[in-house]
Amino acid sequence: MNTTNSTTHKSSGSSASCVYLLGMIGASIYFISNATGFWAGVLGFLKALVWPAFLVFEAFKSLGV
Repeated sequence: MNTTNSTTHKSSGSSASCVYLLGMIGASIYFISNATGFWAGVLGFLKALVWPAFLVFEAFKSLGV
């Protein structure tokens, strides 16, 4: 008896993940270059990880939502 389980793996990555990565790199450069000290640079890197939250917050604020 020859039983073979064949599983197909599809990549779930999309262009959105590439845009997020490029945005994170750009945000890291921006926040770290404006940092005044080491810990401000660390905080800038952490901000760069969550930059979409800042973007959505500012968009909602400007729209008056």
